[in-house]
Amino acid sequence: MKIKIVSIDFQKDFTAEGGICYKTRPSVEFIKNTLIPFLVEKNLKIAEIISDYRQPRPGDRGNCCRPGEWGYESEIPESAKEKDVWIKCMNSPIWIRDNIGDPTKQPGLPYQDPKKFSEWIEKVIGKPEDTEVVLIGLTLDCCVLCTAQEFNFRGYKVKILKEAVDTYSGEQSDKESLCKTPVENWADVLNWSEIKDKR
Repeated sequence: MKIKIVSIDFQKDFTAEGGICYKTRPSVEFIKNTLIPFLVEKNLKIAEIISDYRQPRPGDRGNCCRPGEWGYESEIPESAKEKDVWIKCMNSPIWIRDNIGDPTKQPGLPYQDPKKFSEWIEKVIGKPEDTEVVLIGLTLDCCVLCTAQEFNFRGYKVKILKEAVDTYSGEQSDKESLCKTPVENWADVLNWSEIKDKR
């Protein structure tokens, strides 16, 4: 069974100083300086999910990760990722919108398209019977958790790489608590040594 690493919302509005949702989060340095160089050396590609969080988004007043702006940019280098990136507009990846990711057009209202997301998964990641999904990115208490649920509901064995995720607050005590519950309901939590030794 192959392992596929999936990055979620690793965008400058979350990861870089000056970003709208920036907090100090240890996972950012780990992903950039340890995980990505390791994967590039092994010629392993990361599947990526990013967000277009422009308004309008009923139920969420946030307005970050705006296409065409610095904060929307991914921190995953082109050399390390799959070409076909999934763009979502709410916490769960099944939510998309018209003109998603297009800075030249007004975005439409969010709507769910679970079928289209499932098609992207099968194309980029593989089928649940032959692929284990390992999630990295931001944030564990929101989008990473929602993504774990969506993969789990589709029959995938889901794992979360502990060193490569953080909560919105960036507090390690929050991460430790979440790794016990509710994360364990939808994913196993792995340490870096458990992944590295398998490659």
